[in-house]
Amino acid sequence: VQLQASGGGWVQAGKSLRLTCTMSGRNIRDYGVGWFRQAPGKEREFVAAWSRTSNRAVYADSVKGRFTVSRDTATNTAPLQMNSLKPEDTAVYYCAADRTLIHGRVTYADDYDYWGQGTQVTVSS
Repeated sequence: VQLQASGGGWVQAGKSLRLTCTMSGRNIRDYGVGWFRQAPGKEREFVAAWSRTSNRAVYADSVKGRFTVSRDTATNTAPLQMNSLKPEDTAVYYCAADRTLIHGRVTYADDYDYWGQGTQVTVSS
């Protein structure tokens, strides 16, 4: 399984960005997909995930209502739509995937087997 995160960039606060996690080598339908981020000097944190076992999205409180994660089996991708961006959303964003992850564990980075490279998101005030 290979994952590639793309779509990062620089935007002003209040604007939107759409990140895409592209899976190759396997069908994304069989995997749960998570998005995590890491800001300079901070720990990696959970952002959002699409749970394979419950077939629904899970969000960190900090992004709830602003970010939307989905899974597109036609393109084998997991997009993360980010609206109303804030300067505190600035970080490197990573996507991850796992075939056996249950719904209750989707926020735990250590439970994911596959990771893509990060994509930088910078939000200016």
